[in-house]
Amino acid sequence: MRLRHFAGLRDFLLIWAGQLISDVGSRLSSFALGIWILTSTGSTTHFAMTFVAMTIPALIVSMVAGALVDRWDRRRTMMVCDSLSAVTMLVLAGLRATGHLAVWHIYVAVGAGSLFNAFRTPAFSASIPLLAAREQLPRVNGMAQSGSAVAEMLGPLLAGVLIGSISLHGILMLDALSFLVSVMALAVAHIPRPVAVTGCKREGLLGEAAIGWRYVQERPGLMGLLTLSGLRNFVFSIARVLIAPLVLSLSDPAGVGLQYAISGSGLVLGGIGVTLWGAPRKQIDGVLFFSLLGGVCMAAHGMRPSFTLVAVSGFLLFLMLPMIAASSNSIWQSKVPAGLQGRCFAIQRAMFYASTLLGYFLAGPLSRRVFEPLTEKGGLLAGSVGLVIGTGPGRGFGLMFILLGMLMSLAAIIAFTVPAIRQIDAMADALSLPVKAATSTTAAQAEAPART
Repeated sequence: MRLRHFAGLRDFLLIWAGQLISDVGSRLSSFALGIWILTSTGSTTHFAMTFVAMTIPALIVSMVAGALVDRWDRRRTMMVCDSLSAVTMLVLAGLRATGHLAVWHIYVAVGAGSLFNAFRTPAFSASIPLLAAREQLPRVNGMAQSGSAVAEMLGPLLAGVLIGSISLHGILMLDALSFLVSVMALAVAHIPRPVAVTGCKREGLLGEAAIGWRYVQERPGLMGLLTLSGLRNFVFSIARVLIAPLVLSLSDPAGVGLQYAISGSGLVLGGIGVTLWGAPRKQIDGVLFFSLLGGVCMAAHGMRPSFTLVAVSGFLLFLMLPMIAASSNSIWQSKVPAGLQGRCFAIQRAMFYASTLLGYFLAGPLSRRVFEPLTEKGGLLAGSVGLVIGTGPGRGFGLMFILLGMLMSLAAIIAFTVPAIRQIDAMADALSLPVKAATSTTAAQAEAPART
């Protein structure tokens, strides 16, 4: 690694390390709480409700949260969110220690956690361009992706080991401690204030949130990028629900765990790759080209009833995700003024939650009532599609993966034909613009290439 690429990043590295530790703790506790719900109630419905409790509150507050993040000091915002998360885990640990923990307590806790994350996530993303130079953005975004990937892998692995030794109470205490570590890292770091808003009177929260929305809406390139991101999230939310039953039709529960680990290793390696080598010179190429290839890999999941094919396809797909995310985030961080980034990243989070909920609601009914019957022996597609991908249990899931992959690749191809999206790298950088200057710029001026 060439260390010069990471010069001047002391504050980012401090915050990143703290966030990594707290993310590992969060994955640790969420896995352990899920196991507790399943073993205590035996109900997959109660387990599934934790995802609903986690998603809906964040969706409701995301737009307003972004406006508040742009008003507030971002470092203090993250410190408060992590402190409140620590208190939440301590309350759950106390309930568990006294034997009073109930399922509804967990719903409230994960809902509260999602509210805190609705502020913390855009605050962290919007802080990155204030902590790193323009040319460092792809690499530091790669580091952020790597941290999330490591947490996704390490949290469940540690939980599986620790549940038997320190129990759920001990795991919740560890999570609380991890948030306090993040607070201490933030306490010794420094995040510069974004360029001041000059000549603009403060509007209400909804009015300020609307400014961020108008900024995106008036720039077809950013609007197209947002739409593409929402479509990818929709595709992945359905795939996230289907992957376990697809693997179970080919293997056993241990195979599901192995497939998750293999895919997670691809995510980690992809993040490390972006950190070391950066993104393509034209960052939109990193989004579109790897979205196209990612769609091919997703479709490959369903081509044959083979665990090896699913595992390899999952590894390759997750290998590409950090490049897509790092390239996309770098575009947003350079094309949106610092004073609007909280709002614009909150808009992305709102799109993420909305498309994720839609995918969650559609995945079950479509797979069980439509695609599985179509590909069972004697089904309507058994004599056509079934001759290629096979028939029987799990083949409907496979067909859905094929269609989802085709949709993802097709969306990338269509996006490449849209000049505003394809040429978004030529759009003038807005990071250092005051909010008033940026929001008063016409769409045509905003999309014009920067003068050199």
